Order: sequence, then structure tokens, then C-alpha cells
Amino acid sequence: MSTHENPNNVPAAVCSVFVPGLGQLVQGRLLPAFLFFAAWVTMWCCCLGFIPHFWSVIDAAVWRPKAR
Repeated sequence: MSTHENPNNVPAAVCSVFVPGLGQLVQGRLLPAFLFFAAWVTMWCCCLGFIPHFWSVIDAAVWRPKAR
């Protein structure tokens, strides 16, 4: 089995680079999308918005759907 990430995650990760949570939204994960976006907006008030922003990109890049 390959250890490479799912190639479908690349567009999601790119979307999250521009707007945190957008990659999760593209993947159909509404709750994580909202949480990443809300954390990003909230933390920018403290100048720490880069933390959820980077986390959102990494999460979108490495996420795999659960096997059925």
C-alpha cells in the first residue's frame, strides 16, 4: 500500500491556503470547515491567526475518508 497522500487532497489544501476551512468544505466536512474558519477569525484578533491557518492546510492535505 502506498504511503502517499490522496491526490484529491491537493486541491483542498490549496483552497485552505487562501481561506482556512475552505479545503475542509471542499472535502464535504462542514463542522471542521466552520471550526477552522472560526478559530482563524477569532485568533487574528490576537495576531495568532497563522496557527489555525497552517493547521487547516495540513489537515486538508493529510485527511483520508474512513474505510467502509
